[in-house]
Amino acid sequence: MRLEDKIVILTGASSGIGRATALRFAKEGAKVIAMARRKERLDELAGEAKDFAGEIIPYVGDVSKDEDIKGVVAMAITKYNRVDVLINNAGILDKMKTASDIDDELWDKILNVNVTGVMKMIREVIPHMVEQKSGSIVNTASVGGLFGGRGGMAYVASKHAVIGMTKHIGFEFQEYGIRCNAVAPGSVATEVFGTGEGVNQSVMEKLNKGVAVLPVLGKAEEIANVMLFLASDEASFVNGAVVVADGGWTAF
Repeated sequence: MRLEDKIVILTGASSGIGRATALRFAKEGAKVIAMARRKERLDELAGEAKDFAGEIIPYVGDVSKDEDIKGVVAMAITKYNRVDVLINNAGILDKMKTASDIDDELWDKILNVNVTGVMKMIREVIPHMVEQKSGSIVNTASVGGLFGGRGGMAYVASKHAVIGMTKHIGFEFQEYGIRCNAVAPGSVATEVFGTGEGVNQSVMEKLNKGVAVLPVLGKAEEIANVMLFLASDEASFVNGAVVVADGGWTAF
């Protein structure tokens, strides 16, 4: 019950790390407002948590839309009068495009979701956390935010930006009892892990050379456990940090 009665907003909740984190938090007693675009997935998720100590409250929304960002925070404040934890997990990949083949549309799409969406969620939540003088923000970064060869150019740039925001928020708002940390997963078996059509094979081949020393493919539940620690009061002295959870991949 490490998150008993805590009010959590979690984006990208319908699959992968977000889904596993929502369930983990609900088991620990949190009231999780789970935000994603797919209503049927959110309804299924809420149903899975019906016997847990906490609960999952679906919110259909898109972090690239201002009205949805404002709406999910307004829902939390109206219903519970506070936000204790914000998990910025929504994110998308860029088909391994590099400087020679990425177009403006894809660049803008990646940055809008992975960077601007994170910034706007924090901007909307932070005044409430300042007023209540407490709060924990956890951002989903990536080992791609620490190294250059773990994704396409837009994805790598976006995750570097997330890590920069994490450190900035952690430092600037610590006096209000607010912590901001990031998790940097390595390769995790989720839906977003798939490469799909239109992938730059040259970039992918170079990435695969590094994957050859990947010790193990992670599970979404393993990342959720790290999220839980950072969100909870057990991590009270952890702030502005990036916790790498990659099974030892980047230790090589």
